[in-house]
Amino acid sequence: MSTLEHYGTLFPAAVVGSLPRPDFVREAVMGERPMSVERLGQVMDAAVSYAVALQEEAGLDVVTDGEWRRASYIGVIAELAHGFEVGRNPADGRPWTIVTGELASKDAGFIAREIEFLKSITSRKIKATLPAPALLGERMWDAEQSRAAYATRNAFVEACVPILRRELQLLCEAGVDIVQIDDPHLCLFVDDEVRAGYDDPEAEAAFAADMTNAVVEGATGVRLAVHLCRRAGARVRGEACHTGGYDPIIAYLNRLKVHHLTMEFTSPGAGDAEVFKALREDFEIGLGCVGVHPGEVDSPETIVARVEQALQYLAPERVVLNPDCGFAPGSAAKVDIDEVYAKLKNEVEAARRLRDKYG
Repeated sequence: MSTLEHYGTLFPAAVVGSLPRPDFVREAVMGERPMSVERLGQVMDAAVSYAVALQEEAGLDVVTDGEWRRASYIGVIAELAHGFEVGRNPADGRPWTIVTGELASKDAGFIAREIEFLKSITSRKIKATLPAPALLGERMWDAEQSRAAYATRNAFVEACVPILRRELQLLCEAGVDIVQIDDPHLCLFVDDEVRAGYDDPEAEAAFAADMTNAVVEGATGVRLAVHLCRRAGARVRGEACHTGGYDPIIAYLNRLKVHHLTMEFTSPGAGDAEVFKALREDFEIGLGCVGVHPGEVDSPETIVARVEQALQYLAPERVVLNPDCGFAPGSAAKVDIDEVYAKLKNEVEAARRLRDKYG
């Protein structure tokens, strides 16, 4: 199904997931200000309504709730399952979630309820995000603290699959349009230094792809996506970036049983657009054509030029415009939301110019 058939337009404009959270939202979600459950619900409903209004006013065709109800974009697994110990990373104070017990369903539908609320306040296409199981294994399994529950990292990853698959089923029932599996872990295998840290990087990349496929197995009536990220989110958080073209993981991308790949293309080291020739022709491409680095706002002309590089290899009906990454990866990221609004308006203007030229 082309973008015109699914979204109603060529070059639909979207976000990857997260939006920067104002302090009052972050304090509420992190429990820094005491309030009743009822009051927290009222605050977050109002806050998410604002996040959606911002996206609508910018002109986006696909919106999210900014992931504002979550303590962290991957820590949301601790809302869905028992077995986790949630604390703070001593290095930066961000939430730190470690598996310490066997997983058991806790609050199935936590993410699906995000979508139910979104459907009540917007008529735009709606995207929901889920963390990839292999990403959870990389971030949440600890050799000392987790081994009593799961002897190996891979055993923990496999235990995450049914929890995530159930949430995906509930999202489908809630009427979501797009479900995106966030897997920056798989994408790190483009980096030679990362690959050198594994005894068998090919097997690790294959396992990551297979576990994502296990999550999406049987899902119907929804557009399935995988988000790949190496540098953009790390730059926002001030962390080390990873480099390398997509070529080392092309075989594993092509085995993903999804319709859409969200790929990063604004930063140096992201790889030449020729990579699209090696990808399955049925993939829709969420083209990372808007930078997320704070203090830098890409002009519509810059965004159009990036898209047109990709159009040398992709038909217009396969392209969705989006930023490189979420605008606020990590709960501690401080990003100006008005700057994000300016970036999204320029993305939408670029989409309009592309439709005028190619539509």
